[in-house]
Amino acid sequence: MSTLERVQSALAAIGAKPLASREGTPFFSIEPAHVREACRILRDVCGFETNTFVTAIDHFPAEPRFELVWQFLSVQHNDRVRLSARVSGEQPHVDTIGDLFPGTQYSERECFDMFGIVFDGHQSHAGGLKRLLMPEGYDHFPLRKDFPHQGIEPDKLYNAWFKQRFERHEAEHADV
Repeated sequence: MSTLERVQSALAAIGAKPLASREGTPFFSIEPAHVREACRILRDVCGFETNTFVTAIDHFPAEPRFELVWQFLSVQHNDRVRLSARVSGEQPHVDTIGDLFPGTQYSERECFDMFGIVFDGHQSHAGGLKRLLMPEGYDHFPLRKDFPHQGIEPDKLYNAWFKQRFERHEAEHADV
């Protein structure tokens, strides 16, 4: 049985639809409400033990605006599969899979940081869904197509952020 057939059979109950893939990796579209269940099925039924990435694509001005893509690896079967779900641009969110695939937590944080997509239930050693690349308090999401390329003073914000981090570090290590 091929990977496509194995995964399609396992995901049939949640209405996964096969998508075309240029390089031949099995690719399925699912509803956002079925993300956790689909990922659990991939892990427990289909033998995909690793999530290799989570990313997003901004289809602005189309709605639903964001397409989330998850890729999984099965070492046992030596194959990969991808899932795709479209979420609204108005308060985009989807359930986390960080508890099912712990390595996913950084990819979810990156999607949050760059696109503003919230992963409901995300818990990581960093204390939840926090910015990963941009400073806390940064009001923009750089990979959104409507990101304002002019009128932002990132250097001023970064300088303040670095100063706060340095002062916090100095205070924490003052007794050493």
